[in-house]
Amino acid sequence: MSNILEVQNVSKSFGSFTALNKASISVPKGSIYGLLGPNGAGKTTLIRIVNQITMPDSGVVLLDGQPLSPLHIKDIGYLPEERGLYKSMKVGEQALYLAQLKGLSHKEAKARLKYWFDRLEIGDWWNKKIQELSKGMAQKIQFVVTVLHQPKLLIFDEPFSGFDPINANLIKDEILKLREDGATVIFSTHRMESVEELCDDIALIHKSNKILDGKLVDIKRQYKTNTFEIGILTNQKSSLELELSKKFQTSAASFKTLGDELKLNIKLSEGEKPNDLLAYLCNQGEVSHFVELIPSVNDIFIQTVKNN
Repeated sequence: MSNILEVQNVSKSFGSFTALNKASISVPKGSIYGLLGPNGAGKTTLIRIVNQITMPDSGVVLLDGQPLSPLHIKDIGYLPEERGLYKSMKVGEQALYLAQLKGLSHKEAKARLKYWFDRLEIGDWWNKKIQELSKGMAQKIQFVVTVLHQPKLLIFDEPFSGFDPINANLIKDEILKLREDGATVIFSTHRMESVEELCDDIALIHKSNKILDGKLVDIKRQYKTNTFEIGILTNQKSSLELELSKKFQTSAASFKTLGDELKLNIKLSEGEKPNDLLAYLCNQGEVSHFVELIPSVNDIFIQTVKNN
């Protein structure tokens, strides 16, 4: 798979403060790419460079294999964390104005807006002023004007901020559909559950440096510890727990069940097989729970940042 965006050794300083230090990322075409990091890590600076709002001090940015230039503005859609709608303008006239700034004719912009307003069931908002809308309603408008010109690359910075769970799920489904229709998405958020649901690849930036990147599934494999969470119904809980602690590396587990199981985390040594552990447990009682503990994005985020 080729990359739509290549950021190569990009650095940016503001006075004595280094916002980015030789950062490099590669965003595959057709992917949803998670850009993660603590507050102040450098994510927004990188996003602003890709959007040509600010220029790097050094390094190269390529979009679809070409050096980034003003001609690429039409190929990028950007939903900033700090929304930028004019509160006193009416929704419809503002959406038309912003669409035409992205190169759409008045006629084409109006047709596409009708499609999106009908799709999101917001047609009644056309003549309302932005200041009359709730934060979540205004964010729907901002989402529409971000995607309206059908850019190759979409950059969403905290896209679910201000949404209730129903509308957050609605926008999540729209992001997935945009990816299915050929768009590539860069997704910056602190909501790690959204990263789990949406992202194919991630990069983690900390203190201006990229400290981790790659396919999410490969990173999870790298961080897994071969530990299994088990629940087993037995009349000999104490003796079985002691026996297991002698055979394996065990620790207490906490998960909800309907019975009074013995609950443990069991870490297998190199060469030990999960099937062998399961077979052994089945001979000791009724196994009600057997799950490999795969590290979450949140776990990986915290561990990597602490280590660095």
